[in-house]
Amino acid sequence: MYWPFILYFFLVLALTTSILVVSFFLGERRRERVTSEPYESGIKPTGTTGIRLSIRFYQVALFFVIFDVESVFVFAWAIAFRQLGWAGYFEIIIFITILILTLVYLWKMGALDWGRETCINFSN
Repeated sequence: MYWPFILYFFLVLALTTSILVVSFFLGERRRERVTSEPYESGIKPTGTTGIRLSIRFYQVALFFVIFDVESVFVFAWAIAFRQLGWAGYFEIIIFITILILTLVYLWKMGALDWGRETCINFSN
């Protein structure tokens, strides 16, 4: 009954193991100074690659991903809103309300404010 899944699991395991073993033995091993330097489109590197960025860049990227994915759900609702009827309408209103409340929460916590250096404390 489950034999196709078990066979598939072992075939995948054997394939990945064989790829890793073959690449380990056939892979090139050169340790030169140039191979450890970053390569940026033919531009000679200057400085170190260990630049520390502010956490705010990552926060904005995370907020963008969260709110961008939500737009996919709203778009899918807009395509099928006739079939969903009033139940779908009330569900999307609740969904958008939660999004707006989340945005207001982030705004009040200072997560969207780049003008001043504040420590965001989400434990309140």
